[in-house]
Amino acid sequence: MTVVQDVAGVDTWDRPGDVHMLQLGDLALEGGSTLPDAVLAYQTWGVLSPARDNAVLVEHALTGDSHVVGPAGAGHPTAGWWEGLVGPGLAIDTDRFFVVAANVIGGCQGSTGPRSIAPDGHPWGSRFPAVTIRDHVGAERALADALDIESWALVVGGSMGGMRALEWAVMYPSRVARVAVLASTAAASADQIAWAQPQLLAIRHDPDFQGGDYYGSGRTPTTGLGIARRIAHTTYRSADDLQRRFGRREQDGNPPTGDCRYAVESYLDHHAAKLCARFDANSYLVLTEAMNSHDVGRGRGGARQALARVEAEVLVVAVDSDRLYPLQQSEFLAEAIPGARLATIASPAGHDAFLIEVDQVGRLLSDLLR
Repeated sequence: MTVVQDVAGVDTWDRPGDVHMLQLGDLALEGGSTLPDAVLAYQTWGVLSPARDNAVLVEHALTGDSHVVGPAGAGHPTAGWWEGLVGPGLAIDTDRFFVVAANVIGGCQGSTGPRSIAPDGHPWGSRFPAVTIRDHVGAERALADALDIESWALVVGGSMGGMRALEWAVMYPSRVARVAVLASTAAASADQIAWAQPQLLAIRHDPDFQGGDYYGSGRTPTTGLGIARRIAHTTYRSADDLQRRFGRREQDGNPPTGDCRYAVESYLDHHAAKLCARFDANSYLVLTEAMNSHDVGRGRGGARQALARVEAEVLVVAVDSDRLYPLQQSEFLAEAIPGARLATIASPAGHDAFLIEVDQVGRLLSDLLR
Protein backbone atom coordinates (compact mmCIF):
# COMPACT_ATOMS: atom_id res chain seq x y z
CA MET A 1 0.00 0.00 0.00
CA THR A 2 1.11 3.52 -0.72
CA VAL A 3 1.89 5.78 2.22
CA VAL A 4 1.12 9.42 1.46
CA GLN A 5 2.47 12.29 3.55
CA ASP A 6 -0.31 14.86 3.79
CA VAL A 7 -0.20 18.59 4.34
CA ALA A 8 -3.24 20.03 6.09
CA GLY A 9 -5.87 21.24 3.65
CA VAL A 10 -4.37 19.51 0.59
CA ASP A 11 -6.15 16.59 -1.08
CA THR A 12 -3.41 14.05 -1.85
CA TRP A 13 -5.14 10.67 -1.80
CA ASP A 14 -4.37 8.31 -4.66
CA ARG A 15 -5.99 4.88 -4.54
CA PRO A 16 -8.79 3.79 -2.20
CA GLY A 17 -7.30 2.34 0.95
CA ASP A 18 -3.91 4.03 0.72
CA VAL A 19 -2.43 5.00 4.09
CA HIS A 20 -2.10 8.74 4.64
CA MET A 21 -0.13 10.50 7.35
CA LEU A 22 -1.50 13.81 8.58
CA GLN A 23 1.02 15.97 10.41
CA LEU A 24 -0.91 17.31 13.41
CA GLY A 25 1.92 19.30 14.99
CA ASP A 26 1.75 19.70 18.77
CA LEU A 27 -1.39 18.00 20.09
CA ALA A 28 -2.76 19.40 23.36
CA LEU A 29 -4.07 16.58 25.55
CA GLU A 30 -6.94 16.60 28.03
CA GLY A 31 -4.57 15.83 30.92
CA GLY A 32 -2.67 19.08 30.36
CA SER A 33 0.42 17.76 28.54
CA THR A 34 1.29 18.15 24.87
CA LEU A 35 2.24 15.44 22.39
CA PRO A 36 4.77 17.09 20.04
CA ASP A 37 4.93 16.45 16.31
CA ALA A 38 1.94 14.12 16.39
CA VAL A 39 0.99 12.16 13.27
CA LEU A 40 -2.39 10.62 12.49
CA ALA A 41 -2.57 7.70 10.04
CA TYR A 42 -5.80 7.39 8.08
CA GLN A 43 -7.36 5.79 5.01
CA THR A 44 -10.18 6.80 2.69
CA TRP A 45 -12.57 5.15 0.26
CA GLY A 46 -14.94 6.83 -2.20
CA VAL A 47 -14.99 10.44 -3.39
CA LEU A 48 -15.72 13.56 -1.36
CA SER A 49 -18.61 15.45 -2.94
CA PRO A 50 -18.17 19.05 -4.16
CA ALA A 51 -20.34 20.15 -1.23
CA ARG A 52 -18.15 18.04 1.10
CA ASP A 53 -21.28 16.73 2.80
CA ASN A 54 -21.06 12.98 2.16
CA ALA A 55 -18.24 12.04 4.57
CA VAL A 56 -18.55 9.07 6.92
CA LEU A 57 -16.12 8.51 9.80
CA VAL A 58 -15.66 4.86 10.81
CA GLU A 59 -14.18 4.35 14.29
CA HIS A 60 -12.19 1.22 15.15
CA ALA A 61 -12.21 -0.73 18.41
CA LEU A 62 -9.32 -1.40 20.83
CA THR A 63 -6.97 -3.44 18.64
CA GLY A 64 -8.30 -2.27 15.28
CA ASP A 65 -6.81 0.38 13.01
CA SER A 66 -7.65 2.45 9.95
CA HIS A 67 -7.84 -0.62 7.68
CA VAL A 68 -11.61 -1.10 7.66
CA VAL A 69 -11.72 -3.06 4.40
CA GLY A 70 -9.19 -4.53 1.99
CA PRO A 71 -6.58 -7.27 1.96
CA ALA A 72 -3.61 -7.58 4.27
CA GLY A 73 -0.41 -6.11 2.91
CA ALA A 74 2.34 -3.59 3.54
CA GLY A 75 1.13 -1.36 6.37
CA HIS A 76 -1.82 -3.72 7.03
CA PRO A 77 -0.91 -6.83 9.05
CA THR A 78 -4.48 -8.11 8.73
CA ALA A 79 -7.34 -7.87 6.27
CA GLY A 80 -10.02 -5.26 6.91
CA TRP A 81 -11.88 -5.70 10.17
CA TRP A 82 -15.38 -4.73 8.87
CA GLU A 83 -15.50 -6.42 5.49
CA GLY A 84 -18.93 -6.49 3.90
CA LEU A 85 -20.10 -3.14 5.26
CA VAL A 86 -18.03 -0.58 3.34
CA GLY A 87 -17.79 -0.59 -0.43
CA PRO A 88 -19.76 -0.05 -3.65
CA GLY A 89 -23.40 -0.98 -3.14
CA LEU A 90 -22.89 -1.98 0.51
CA ALA A 91 -24.48 -0.45 3.61
CA ILE A 92 -21.87 2.32 3.69
CA ASP A 93 -21.88 2.74 -0.06
CA THR A 94 -18.64 4.19 -1.40
CA ASP A 95 -20.46 5.14 -4.60
CA ARG A 96 -22.38 7.60 -2.39
CA PHE A 97 -20.13 8.29 0.57
CA PHE A 98 -16.56 9.35 1.22
CA VAL A 99 -15.40 7.03 4.02
CA VAL A 100 -12.60 7.98 6.40
CA ALA A 101 -10.98 5.86 9.13
CA ALA A 102 -8.05 6.88 11.33
CA ASN A 103 -5.72 4.89 13.55
CA VAL A 104 -6.04 6.50 17.00
CA ILE A 105 -3.25 8.42 18.70
CA GLY A 106 -1.46 5.92 20.95
CA GLY A 107 -1.96 3.12 18.43
CA CYS A 108 0.67 1.15 16.56
CA GLN A 109 -0.38 1.25 12.91
CA GLY A 110 1.04 4.57 11.75
CA SER A 111 -0.29 7.13 14.22
CA THR A 112 2.01 8.46 16.92
CA GLY A 113 2.20 5.95 19.76
CA PRO A 114 4.58 4.57 22.36
CA ARG A 115 6.92 2.96 19.83
CA SER A 116 7.14 6.16 17.74
CA ILE A 117 10.33 8.18 17.93
CA ALA A 118 10.19 11.08 20.39
CA PRO A 119 11.95 14.42 19.75
CA ASP A 120 15.07 13.13 21.53
CA GLY A 121 15.54 10.43 18.90
CA HIS A 122 14.45 7.51 21.12
CA PRO A 123 11.13 5.65 21.23
CA TRP A 124 8.55 7.15 23.56
CA GLY A 125 8.11 3.89 25.48
CA SER A 126 7.19 4.49 29.10
CA ARG A 127 7.27 8.26 28.57
CA PHE A 128 4.26 8.29 26.24
CA PRO A 129 1.62 10.54 27.82
CA ALA A 130 -1.80 9.35 28.89
CA VAL A 131 -4.48 9.95 26.28
CA THR A 132 -8.27 9.87 26.58
CA ILE A 133 -11.13 9.19 24.21
CA ARG A 134 -11.57 12.96 23.97
CA ASP A 135 -7.95 13.28 22.84
CA HIS A 136 -8.63 10.73 20.09
CA VAL A 137 -11.61 12.79 18.95
CA GLY A 138 -9.60 16.00 19.11
CA ALA A 139 -7.07 14.51 16.70
CA GLU A 140 -9.90 13.37 14.41
CA ARG A 141 -11.35 16.88 14.49
CA ALA A 142 -8.02 18.14 13.18
CA LEU A 143 -8.28 15.53 10.41
CA ALA A 144 -11.79 16.73 9.52
CA ASP A 145 -10.49 20.30 9.39
CA ALA A 146 -7.59 19.27 7.17
CA LEU A 147 -10.01 17.56 4.77
CA ASP A 148 -12.34 20.59 4.93
CA ILE A 149 -15.18 18.44 6.25
CA GLU A 150 -17.43 20.70 8.28
CA SER A 151 -19.94 17.98 9.18
CA TRP A 152 -19.92 14.19 9.05
CA ALA A 153 -22.91 12.53 7.41
CA LEU A 154 -22.32 9.67 9.85
CA VAL A 155 -19.91 8.76 12.62
CA VAL A 156 -20.09 5.05 13.41
CA GLY A 157 -18.16 2.73 15.70
CA GLY A 158 -18.42 -0.17 18.12
CA SER A 159 -16.93 -0.67 21.58
CA MET A 160 -14.03 1.84 21.85
CA GLY A 161 -15.13 3.13 18.46
CA GLY A 162 -18.59 3.70 19.88
CA MET A 163 -17.06 5.76 22.68
CA ARG A 164 -15.45 8.03 20.09
CA ALA A 165 -18.65 8.26 18.04
CA LEU A 166 -20.49 9.32 21.19
CA GLU A 167 -17.84 11.90 22.11
CA TRP A 168 -18.04 13.37 18.59
CA ALA A 169 -21.78 13.92 19.10
CA VAL A 170 -21.22 15.57 22.50
CA MET A 171 -18.03 17.56 21.77
CA TYR A 172 -19.02 18.83 18.33
CA PRO A 173 -22.81 18.52 18.05
CA SER A 174 -23.09 20.75 15.00
CA ARG A 175 -20.51 18.73 13.07
CA VAL A 176 -22.32 15.37 13.11
CA ALA A 177 -25.56 14.65 11.24
CA ARG A 178 -25.93 10.99 12.27
CA VAL A 179 -24.26 8.75 14.84
CA ALA A 180 -24.33 4.99 15.27
CA VAL A 181 -23.03 3.73 18.62
CA LEU A 182 -22.65 -0.06 18.69
CA ALA A 183 -22.03 -2.19 21.80
CA SER A 184 -20.74 0.73 23.83
CA THR A 185 -21.51 2.89 26.84
CA ALA A 186 -21.76 6.43 28.21
CA ALA A 187 -19.00 5.66 30.71
CA ALA A 188 -16.70 2.74 31.48
CA SER A 189 -18.31 0.77 34.30
CA ALA A 190 -16.65 -0.69 37.38
CA ASP A 191 -17.06 -4.13 35.81
CA GLN A 192 -15.32 -3.09 32.59
CA ILE A 193 -12.47 -1.43 34.50
CA ALA A 194 -12.18 -4.53 36.70
CA TRP A 195 -11.80 -6.80 33.66
CA ALA A 196 -9.15 -4.43 32.31
CA GLN A 197 -7.00 -4.43 35.45
CA PRO A 198 -5.64 -8.01 35.21
CA GLN A 199 -4.89 -7.36 31.54
CA LEU A 200 -2.81 -4.30 32.40
CA LEU A 201 -1.05 -6.14 35.23
CA ALA A 202 -0.25 -9.15 33.03
CA ILE A 203 1.68 -6.92 30.65
CA ARG A 204 3.39 -4.79 33.29
CA HIS A 205 4.48 -7.85 35.29
CA ASP A 206 6.01 -9.61 32.31
CA PRO A 207 9.79 -9.53 32.95
CA ASP A 208 10.32 -8.60 29.30
CA PHE A 209 8.20 -5.46 29.73
CA GLN A 210 11.19 -3.65 31.27
CA GLY A 211 9.09 -0.80 32.58
CA GLY A 212 7.76 -0.13 29.08
CA ASP A 213 11.17 0.54 27.54
CA TYR A 214 11.68 -2.75 25.71
CA TYR A 215 12.20 -1.35 22.21
CA GLY A 216 15.56 -2.36 20.78
CA SER A 217 16.27 -4.77 23.65
CA GLY A 218 15.48 -7.91 21.69
CA ARG A 219 12.82 -8.81 24.25
CA THR A 220 9.12 -8.00 24.07
CA PRO A 221 6.38 -8.75 26.64
CA THR A 222 4.49 -11.22 24.46
CA THR A 223 3.65 -13.48 27.41
CA GLY A 224 1.89 -10.67 29.25
CA LEU A 225 0.21 -9.35 26.11
CA GLY A 226 -0.97 -12.86 25.27
CA ILE A 227 -2.51 -13.31 28.73
CA ALA A 228 -4.20 -9.92 28.40
CA ARG A 229 -5.68 -10.96 25.07
CA ARG A 230 -6.95 -14.25 26.47
CA ILE A 231 -8.75 -12.42 29.28
CA ALA A 232 -10.20 -9.83 26.93
CA HIS A 233 -11.27 -12.31 24.28
CA THR A 234 -13.17 -14.34 26.86
CA THR A 235 -15.24 -11.24 27.69
CA TYR A 236 -15.80 -10.57 23.98
CA ARG A 237 -17.68 -13.87 23.61
CA SER A 238 -20.69 -15.09 25.53
CA ALA A 239 -20.51 -18.07 27.89
CA ASP A 240 -23.16 -19.84 25.81
CA ASP A 241 -21.15 -19.28 22.62
CA LEU A 242 -18.00 -20.79 24.14
CA GLN A 243 -19.95 -23.74 25.51
CA ARG A 244 -21.71 -24.35 22.19
CA ARG A 245 -18.50 -24.19 20.17
CA PHE A 246 -16.10 -26.00 22.49
CA GLY A 247 -17.81 -27.51 25.52
CA ARG A 248 -15.36 -29.77 27.35
CA ARG A 249 -13.80 -31.09 24.16
CA GLU A 250 -10.14 -32.02 24.50
CA GLN A 251 -7.81 -30.58 21.90
CA ASP A 252 -5.18 -33.33 21.91
CA GLY A 253 -7.22 -36.34 22.90
CA ASN A 254 -5.55 -36.68 26.29
CA PRO A 255 -7.76 -37.62 29.26
CA PRO A 256 -8.62 -34.79 31.67
CA THR A 257 -6.77 -36.63 34.44
CA GLY A 258 -3.50 -36.27 32.55
CA ASP A 259 -1.77 -33.63 30.44
CA CYS A 260 -5.01 -32.33 28.93
CA ARG A 261 -5.43 -29.28 26.73
CA TYR A 262 -9.01 -28.25 26.12
CA ALA A 263 -10.19 -26.95 22.77
CA VAL A 264 -11.29 -23.64 24.27
CA GLU A 265 -7.73 -23.14 25.58
CA SER A 266 -6.35 -23.74 22.10
CA TYR A 267 -8.82 -21.18 20.77
CA LEU A 268 -7.63 -18.54 23.24
CA ASP A 269 -3.98 -19.40 22.54
CA HIS A 270 -4.62 -18.86 18.83
CA HIS A 271 -6.10 -15.40 19.34
CA ALA A 272 -3.30 -14.44 21.73
CA ALA A 273 -0.64 -15.43 19.20
CA LYS A 274 -2.39 -13.50 16.42
CA LEU A 275 -2.48 -10.30 18.47
CA CYS A 276 1.12 -10.61 19.68
CA ALA A 277 2.26 -10.88 16.05
CA ARG A 278 0.72 -7.52 15.10
CA PHE A 279 0.14 -5.32 18.14
CA ASP A 280 2.37 -3.37 20.51
CA ALA A 281 2.01 -4.06 24.24
CA ASN A 282 2.49 -0.41 25.21
CA SER A 283 -0.27 0.61 22.80
CA TYR A 284 -2.52 -2.00 24.40
CA LEU A 285 -1.87 -0.35 27.78
CA VAL A 286 -2.38 3.21 26.54
CA LEU A 287 -5.62 2.43 24.70
CA THR A 288 -7.06 0.25 27.48
CA GLU A 289 -6.48 3.08 29.94
CA ALA A 290 -8.08 5.51 27.48
CA MET A 291 -11.17 3.29 27.50
CA ASN A 292 -11.12 3.22 31.30
CA SER A 293 -11.10 7.04 31.26
CA HIS A 294 -14.24 7.22 29.13
CA ASP A 295 -17.07 9.17 30.74
CA VAL A 296 -19.14 11.55 28.64
CA GLY A 297 -20.35 13.23 31.82
CA ARG A 298 -16.88 14.13 33.16
CA GLY A 299 -16.77 17.89 33.70
CA ARG A 300 -20.16 18.30 32.01
CA GLY A 301 -22.57 17.90 34.87
CA GLY A 302 -23.02 14.16 34.46
CA ALA A 303 -23.92 11.85 31.60
CA ARG A 304 -27.54 12.95 31.18
CA GLN A 305 -26.62 16.61 30.94
CA ALA A 306 -23.81 15.84 28.48
CA LEU A 307 -25.98 13.62 26.27
CA ALA A 308 -28.69 16.29 26.16
CA ARG A 309 -26.28 18.33 23.98
CA VAL A 310 -26.51 15.85 21.12
CA GLU A 311 -28.13 17.24 17.98
CA ALA A 312 -27.46 14.32 15.63
CA GLU A 313 -29.85 11.57 14.63
CA VAL A 314 -28.60 8.72 16.83
CA LEU A 315 -28.89 4.97 16.48
CA VAL A 316 -27.83 2.98 19.54
CA VAL A 317 -27.17 -0.70 18.86
CA ALA A 318 -26.90 -3.31 21.60
CA VAL A 319 -26.00 -7.00 21.38
CA ASP A 320 -28.44 -9.22 23.24
CA SER A 321 -25.68 -11.62 24.45
CA ASP A 322 -23.06 -8.97 25.31
CA ARG A 323 -21.75 -9.59 28.82
CA LEU A 324 -19.08 -6.86 28.65
CA TYR A 325 -21.28 -3.97 27.44
CA PRO A 326 -24.71 -5.23 28.54
CA LEU A 327 -28.03 -4.15 27.10
CA GLN A 328 -28.90 -1.75 29.92
CA GLN A 329 -25.95 0.49 29.02
CA SER A 330 -27.35 0.94 25.50
CA GLU A 331 -30.84 1.44 26.91
CA PHE A 332 -29.52 4.31 29.03
CA LEU A 333 -27.95 5.97 25.97
CA ALA A 334 -31.13 5.65 23.94
CA GLU A 335 -33.21 7.08 26.78
CA ALA A 336 -30.85 9.99 27.55
CA ILE A 337 -30.06 11.14 24.00
CA PRO A 338 -32.86 13.27 22.49
CA GLY A 339 -34.67 11.34 19.79
CA ALA A 340 -32.29 8.37 19.84
CA ARG A 341 -33.43 4.99 18.55
CA LEU A 342 -32.43 1.64 20.09
CA ALA A 343 -31.89 -1.52 18.06
CA THR A 344 -30.63 -4.92 19.16
CA ILE A 345 -28.43 -7.41 17.34
CA ALA A 346 -29.62 -10.94 18.03
CA SER A 347 -26.57 -13.18 18.25
CA PRO A 348 -25.06 -15.86 20.47
CA ALA A 349 -21.58 -14.46 19.84
CA GLY A 350 -21.45 -11.85 22.61
CA HIS A 351 -19.76 -8.46 22.38
CA ASP A 352 -17.94 -9.30 19.14
CA ALA A 353 -21.29 -9.64 17.35
CA PHE A 354 -21.00 -6.03 16.19
CA LEU A 355 -18.05 -7.20 14.07
CA ILE A 356 -19.44 -10.62 13.15
CA GLU A 357 -23.12 -10.03 12.37
CA VAL A 358 -22.43 -7.98 9.26
CA ASP A 359 -25.85 -8.55 7.70
CA GLN A 360 -27.72 -7.27 10.75
CA VAL A 361 -25.41 -4.30 11.19
CA GLY A 362 -25.62 -3.54 7.48
CA ARG A 363 -29.42 -3.41 7.52
CA LEU A 364 -29.40 -1.04 10.48
CA LEU A 365 -26.85 1.30 8.90
CA SER A 366 -28.59 1.22 5.50
CA ASP A 367 -31.82 2.30 7.19
CA LEU A 368 -30.02 5.09 9.07
CA LEU A 369 -28.41 6.40 5.88
CA ARG A 370 -31.48 6.03 3.67
